[in-house]
Amino acid sequence: MKLYHSSTVVVEHPDLKHSRDYLDFGKGFYLTSLKEQAIRYAERFLLRGQTAFLNKYEIEDNLPDLNIKVFEAYNGEWLDFVLACRQGTDSTDYDLVVGGIANDRIFRTLDLYFSGEITKDEALKRLKFEKPNNQYCFRTIEAIKCLTFVLSSPIYK
Repeated sequence: MKLYHSSTVVVEHPDLKHSRDYLDFGKGFYLTSLKEQAIRYAERFLLRGQTAFLNKYEIEDNLPDLNIKVFEAYNGEWLDFVLACRQGTDSTDYDLVVGGIANDRIFRTLDLYFSGEITKDEALKRLKFEKPNNQYCFRTIEAIKCLTFVLSSPIYK
């Protein structure tokens, strides 16, 4: 399977030390299988006057030695997990987490839920109509070792 990572640099050797805490699925190296999604993300760097690269990787379809969590939809389990990760209270030991990303529309719903302005039930009602895009969060070195760097391409305006 092909996965993509947008960055301001070529990332031939991914690691965890450059990743931020408190993201959707916690600290990790984030990729997507959707090339267009990765390109759109890279274009944000260009808007800030930075360089942008689309890094491409391959990963085997079968990873039996990894502890993998897959969220098939924006549901209560996904919502609770994202909340825990963003608050820094996640205690799971997943090597790889796969699921929907909180884009702008979804992020508005999450903000309202996290701030207590809407209930969990209301948040889930709003989220059920969203088609998940995807992200892969490689949370351990063991998971990152399963990636094979293929190439990096500059993105231009």
